[in-house]
Amino acid sequence: MDIDVRGPRLGAAVTTVVLAVVLVTGSVWLLAWQTLAFALGAAGGVGRSPYGWAFRRIVRPRLGPPTEFESPEPPRFAQAVGLVFAAVGLVGLALGPGWLGLAATGAALAAAFLNAAFGYCLGCELYLLVRRVAVRAQ
Repeated sequence: MDIDVRGPRLGAAVTTVVLAVVLVTGSVWLLAWQTLAFALGAAGGVGRSPYGWAFRRIVRPRLGPPTEFESPEPPRFAQAVGLVFAAVGLVGLALGPGWLGLAATGAALAAAFLNAAFGYCLGCELYLLVRRVAVRAQ
């Protein structure tokens, strides 16, 4: 079943803010929260992430009906990519080297910002690229 595209974009907007605050403050706990949010989104789909839940319960009822839908697999893959970057960032900030934590967090922030501001999901595009390559290889 396809999903409302506004949900992942809201999640990307919240993620952008969270990761920006992490970069400014160096908060390991806040990055741990974002890593958990990515893990839940990767494991259960974007609707199972905390931001997906908030969209479904709080935001979507206040909006008009969706006009655009997308397959849930690319955003779920994007959550897994975000999880990898957030986990590397968490290790870097918590245990060192700090530059690794900042770089990985910054990369995740850039990807989240692109999705939130422009609707361009890097993780989704990576999913589609991998899928096209896999189909050609068969």
